[in-house]
Amino acid sequence: MMKVVIFDADGVLIRCERFSATLEREHGISMETTKDFFQGPFQACRVGDADLKEEIEAYLPKWGWHKGVDAFLDIWFDVEYKLDKDLIDYVQELRALGVLCILATNQEKYRFAYMLNKLGFENMFDKIYASAHLGLAKPDEKFFEKIQEDLKNVNKEEVLFVDDREENIKAGQSFGYHAHLYTSLNDFRQKFLDLS
Repeated sequence: MMKVVIFDADGVLIRCERFSATLEREHGISMETTKDFFQGPFQACRVGDADLKEEIEAYLPKWGWHKGVDAFLDIWFDVEYKLDKDLIDYVQELRALGVLCILATNQEKYRFAYMLNKLGFENMFDKIYASAHLGLAKPDEKFFEKIQEDLKNVNKEEVLFVDDREENIKAGQSFGYHAHLYTSLNDFRQKFLDLS
């Protein structure tokens, strides 16, 4: 039986379209327009090397957004507030069975704080890791090393890593974890049972 399951957030626990798609559809700010930010300065924010509010402020006027940084972030975080309730319930079932359930996500610090407080993730998992605090992001192998160092008396073979991105799954497998590309709760539940 797996002693530990590590869950990703976006695309696994949170099932909604990406914020950039909503920006384009509802506010007329195209993904092409925001690409430079999300592929550029935002990457430093994800690993805690830059502050999102400071970095995005210069971009908003270029995007035609004049309501301020906080209003923009409020919309961003609220759009991506769609938890997979059935999966969250299953996480609690696993915890009741003694399985250590961990959240490990690539997040900058403001959205991560929102996840902990507004989404209630701090009460749903036994341990929580974010790229902004680790200073590393998936699929970097050192991301997994940091988590493994914190798992006392757990072998890599006793860990199941769940993510929706193929590159992260490959990195988890390469590190020595069992890894599962998340598509649905039923599929994941079967994978967990197969390994038990």
